[in-house]
Amino acid sequence: MNPAHRSHWNSRKFFTRFTQYFILTVIVVIVLIPIIMLVFGTLKTRGEFMTRPYVVPIPPNFDNVSLILNTPSFWSMLWNSIIVMLATTSGVVIICSLAAFVFSRIEFRSKNMVFNLFTLGLMFPINIAILPVYFVLRQINLIDNPWGVILVQIAFQLSGNIMILRNFFTAVPTELQDAAYIDGCTIFDFFWRILLPLTRPALSAVAALTMIVSWNDLLVPLVVLNNDKLWTLPLGTMQFQGQYGMDLSLVSAFVALSAIPTIVFYLLAERQIVSGLTAGSIKG
Repeated sequence: MNPAHRSHWNSRKFFTRFTQYFILTVIVVIVLIPIIMLVFGTLKTRGEFMTRPYVVPIPPNFDNVSLILNTPSFWSMLWNSIIVMLATTSGVVIICSLAAFVFSRIEFRSKNMVFNLFTLGLMFPINIAILPVYFVLRQINLIDNPWGVILVQIAFQLSGNIMILRNFFTAVPTELQDAAYIDGCTIFDFFWRILLPLTRPALSAVAALTMIVSWNDLLVPLVVLNNDKLWTLPLGTMQFQGQYGMDLSLVSAFVALSAIPTIVFYLLAERQIVSGLTAGSIKG
């Protein structure tokens, strides 16, 4: 390569790299600005938040954090959120793994048609279906009942997670299944002792994503739960709504404290989520 071509190639490479880093920097700034503003609001008084929202809080004020942590309702909502999240995640993982196993390893008439019915669930998000869901829950007396939230969250997270697990279960070689049957395994033994351990990354990814979605869900608890003693954390900001306004500094502190478990959990589960969603195949 002559010097002119080399110089042109280096310039083009530099421009491409610069563009990539510039775009990534802009995306990071866009993502971080709301988080930074949330932290600023948490560490300010109400007056400072209203008059100087973009100024760094010096010195920081931890009165809002202390007030939230000393509020019994915060811990009650935290406990309610944990119960709903764990129950929803358990239900999604159990039901999706069983359904995905049936769709991937068992042959029966109209299997593809039944699977397509599950995939149709992706076309109807909870925002569209919330009104008929409310009527159904009212008919079966699950309004103001945590089980109403849990069952709805499970139902609307089945379709996508079944598709994820089905792809992983299908990737397990059929020779492994045949060998297991020859060794005396029943169909459930193969599912429990062989298939699930092999697809643990996918199960971890499904569980992690379900936990995050359930923890941050606002719409379903808002519609189902009227009793404030049953509220989850996303509903907690409603308690700061007064007749003439809302204390935004307290809201910021409440939201920041509510988001900490999600952030910590995501950081711990990030590797499982990425590996579970990007693994291509399972080798026998």
